[in-house]
Amino acid sequence: MKRLILFFFTCLFIHDSSAQGIDPLLLEVRQRMDELVEARASAELILDVDFIKMPKKYADIHYRKGQPVSYTSDNFIIIPKKGLDFSWSELFRYDFMTVDRGTESVDGHVLKVLNIIPLDKKADFAIMTLKLDTMLMHIREAEITTKNEGSYRLLFGYAGPTLFPNQVVVEFELAKIKIPLSFMGKDSEIDKAQLKSDGLKKGSITLNLDWREIVMEE
Repeated sequence: MKRLILFFFTCLFIHDSSAQGIDPLLLEVRQRMDELVEARASAELILDVDFIKMPKKYADIHYRKGQPVSYTSDNFIIIPKKGLDFSWSELFRYDFMTVDRGTESVDGHVLKVLNIIPLDKKADFAIMTLKLDTMLMHIREAEITTKNEGSYRLLFGYAGPTLFPNQVVVEFELAKIKIPLSFMGKDSEIDKAQLKSDGLKKGSITLNLDWREIVMEE
């Protein structure tokens, strides 16, 4: 009997959650992103990890619709993939549902808080929380719990009502950090003992972006 009751409430919860579908505000943000054809930017990257000393790095970023973001640099730089998908193609790639968590007020902006729950096992994240600017139609913050790569928190800064952020801060907390040490550049210093030690590794990556070209569908 207990199992039957549990099954009933589980089905009721699933039915009620699925009925919520996708939040209209997120759909509107998605529509804006779908209009992007191509974009190019110069990026300054600052790494903040206790056991890694690395000077600022610079790169050119290129995005073309339907293709992964690419970058070029004179020397190797660590690129936070979770923070560079400005089209949010990974989020919109598979079916998902949203759960409305209300609003927050941050620096005079009203942010709508949504939980994103993937409905397809192929999605690489387990759950995501998005905070959307209700007036400027921006994604201002994202907390992503992945299935295999730990958790990330992304903070986005914008210079006015532009489509793309001029700054992205990626805060991460990982049990293991996989870094190709031999490709970080001779000007970087790494405490390998601390890198290989047990426990969570915390740090952040800041990307300052200067968009040179943004092409939208006509």
